[in-house]
Amino acid sequence: MTARTGDELPPLRIPITRTLIVAGALASRDYQDVHHDAEAAREKGSPDIFMNILTTNGLVGRYITDHFGPRARLRKVAIRLGAPNYPGDEMVLTGQITSVAEGTAEVAVIGKNGIGHHVTGTVTVQLPSDAPGTTDASRTDAPGAIDAPRTDAPRTATTPDTPR
Repeated sequence: MTARTGDELPPLRIPITRTLIVAGALASRDYQDVHHDAEAAREKGSPDIFMNILTTNGLVGRYITDHFGPRARLRKVAIRLGAPNYPGDEMVLTGQITSVAEGTAEVAVIGKNGIGHHVTGTVTVQLPSDAPGTTDASRTDAPGAIDAPRTDAPRTATTPDTPR
């Protein structure tokens, strides 16, 4: 895959359901009642439950890796939330590559819903080592490279107390 400055990523449409909002909050251990209890959310001034930032962050990461492939590695995700994602709405993620250098690409990302911009930000992604324009110095298997988990290797779960 060739990544060029100015290229646009295809949009990703995500239906915002109660299940997505609650599951995302639980998966990220965010037990704030505004993410799962509609009555509590209304008592605090919100018309309904709303998505937490960690779920949004995960969806932005998915958007980028869906485009660049499973061997791409997220190096930096810098996002800012705006309009809340409420159940029954839809978020459309769009992105544009703003720079490509030394095996990495920077992508400007916007997620819009029916109210406005839910998320804006930039993602820096290391391109797969066999992508055109990727130099040996940016490969994760090169000497001195950051020791990041390989996405093409089998993954095993460990706990903080489990020795590796």
